[in-house]
Amino acid sequence: MTIDLLLHKPNKDIEMPSAFMHDNILDVRKTSSRDSTPKKPIRILSIDGGGIRGLIPAMVLADIEKRTGKKIYELFDLIAGTSTGGLMALALCIPDGNGGVKHLAKDLIKFYEEDGKRVFSRSVWRKIRAVGNLADGKYSAIPMEESLKSYFGDLRLSQALTDVMISAYEMERRLPLFFKRNVARQNAQFDFHMWQVVRATTAAPTYFEPARLQIDGPGDYYALIDGAVFAFNPALCAFFEARQRFPDNDEFLVVSLGTGETTGRLAYDEAQRWGALRWAQHVFGVMCDGGSDMVDHQLSSLLPTTEYGRRQYYRFQARLETGNFDMDNASHANIRDLKLLAEHMIHNNRHAIRSLCEQLVEYAPESETAQSAKVLDAHHVL
Repeated sequence: MTIDLLLHKPNKDIEMPSAFMHDNILDVRKTSSRDSTPKKPIRILSIDGGGIRGLIPAMVLADIEKRTGKKIYELFDLIAGTSTGGLMALALCIPDGNGGVKHLAKDLIKFYEEDGKRVFSRSVWRKIRAVGNLADGKYSAIPMEESLKSYFGDLRLSQALTDVMISAYEMERRLPLFFKRNVARQNAQFDFHMWQVVRATTAAPTYFEPARLQIDGPGDYYALIDGAVFAFNPALCAFFEARQRFPDNDEFLVVSLGTGETTGRLAYDEAQRWGALRWAQHVFGVMCDGGSDMVDHQLSSLLPTTEYGRRQYYRFQARLETGNFDMDNASHANIRDLKLLAEHMIHNNRHAIRSLCEQLVEYAPESETAQSAKVLDAHHVL
């Protein structure tokens, strides 16, 4: 089974799926570059990894749904996610069987509140067997898999309501991969169950054992870990994907949601004496924060405000200044702290969020714009 379709590189032999080419995107490609009016952009949503801290972008997305009166999958042409962001990307694209979506963003808030404690829990025996966290993954993957199977059922990647790309890393082949709806629709071999894709993207090293995804019968498989090892913030990867698929288009709207950035100081006087064990406790967080900041900087440069005064890039990120905001801290106290932090960030960015929502409503299909605009005005969200 070829793995090339999952690699993040151009593949000219693959036909562009019609499902991704909405009328507004086709209009962009047909419009002359000399046209003086703003074009409708390809709309991209990207969600970082971050474990239980996914509660933060879930609340931002719930606010966007409330302001626009529309579902997240209706507002974006492509949704990318890593780890907990990958879970959200697919959860917001689950069909309900009646032409709608099964879960709203506010439902994900409840998911983190209720299932988070179950996923991030371990027995005394687990602690003993893992020697704290040295000899085995910190948590058993069984509770997570049970939650994912219950949440996603038997749905497959091809059934997502809009295009998605979910990151994972193949540890035996040493390759970064993306699970994509358009690829799943073109090749049934890559049409994995949604819960399997989420299990792979959330297999964070030291927290959970790698995911084993069977392919080509019993003789072959993918050995997958969390995509955060190379794309904690997948926004640049999503932008690159859109550029590959629409090389003639030059209008984009990228919305990138973080799960909180740690600000705690790593003192030189202490770090100079750290060995492998102590560094292992900090290096993953340093790598994720540093990589995420670099992606933010690059996209800010690649997508400046247009000559029409329209923003092409939004990044919403909270600062984790005090408290225990570990990715696996699913305590009631931390859940409350995360919700308060998200509320504070949403309030401080209310003008930017409102501007974004106005753009998203404007770029919605014509038949839906008027209704959504009325909802936007009616809510008067601060």
